[in-house]
Amino acid sequence: MKMKKFFQKITNWELWNFYVLYFPISFVWLWYCIRSGSFWFFSSSNPTITFGGFEGEGKKEMYDQLPPHLVPKTIYVMHDWPIEEVKQRIQDSGFEFPFIVKPDVGMKGILFRKIENEEQLTKYHEKIPVEYIVQDLVLLPVEVSVFYYRYPWEPKGTVSGFIDKELLQVKGNGRSTLKELVETHPRAKFRMEEMKHRHGHRFERIIPEGEIFYLSYAGNHNRGAHFTNLHKEIDESLHKVFDELSHYTDKFYYGRYDIKTTSIEDLKQGKNFFILEFNGCGAEPNHIYDCGMSIWKAYAVILHHWKALYRISRYNHKNGTPYWSFVRGWKYLRDSAKHFKMLEKYD
Repeated sequence: MKMKKFFQKITNWELWNFYVLYFPISFVWLWYCIRSGSFWFFSSSNPTITFGGFEGEGKKEMYDQLPPHLVPKTIYVMHDWPIEEVKQRIQDSGFEFPFIVKPDVGMKGILFRKIENEEQLTKYHEKIPVEYIVQDLVLLPVEVSVFYYRYPWEPKGTVSGFIDKELLQVKGNGRSTLKELVETHPRAKFRMEEMKHRHGHRFERIIPEGEIFYLSYAGNHNRGAHFTNLHKEIDESLHKVFDELSHYTDKFYYGRYDIKTTSIEDLKQGKNFFILEFNGCGAEPNHIYDCGMSIWKAYAVILHHWKALYRISRYNHKNGTPYWSFVRGWKYLRDSAKHFKMLEKYD
């Protein structure tokens, strides 16, 4: 079994380590650094987001720049507040269980949790070492990601990626335990340590037939979510929705929107959807996954996006948005790495 998993990992590029996957094309990124005269050429891509949204930016600065009616109800909680104060603020803001909690500065679904009751809230608050957000659990049935970029000198942009997300989940058959379902799941079986950490106390539970058990509520590929490519749904209506969003602040030029909506058609009509997050220049074009794409085609997609990022950043730089200095960027990434390493210990 272990040899089979190992063979699957080395033959499926989607399961490769991030650095292994990106190493063969890293020289192209280096060339853009040299050509622009800055290691952090991307820092000017989205001028109103820290570091262009490469990593380490807070969700608050992103939410504050989106149309308020498109953002789920959200409040910000300091980790050192007394728990009774936290409960009171949550109650005063009109939240009801269940709701979502996650670090204000987070990534890859780290410490993303669905809170069902006061006991879970108390445990989370006692554990998390940083500021976090409380957010409405959006129950709309369709979750999608839309990758969009727009050159600052053009009024219209490009929806380059459009995917449907299915959260990491198993379906009960009335006979198998949760552990057995995880061990036979095509993606969860590669995440046994994580699954044991999160759900080990439930492993011997037999999941009733037809019941869906969510192993993760984070819609990230690195958290096991399954993507379905919706590229055939990209049309002028979808472009219009995201062109309007891009012009709302006129500063979001490159990144990925994570969205929940009632249907694809409603999203195309610009109604019945919420933006869960906007990921800036550090966003991966995740439409390369789960669609049978060869690694060479995936590399071509990535390089196309890097070229667009370079052109956007260079234009913004020439028009008044400076690149970050090497020292500033290096210190920022160092601090960001420490921050995420700390969060992983508590995840």
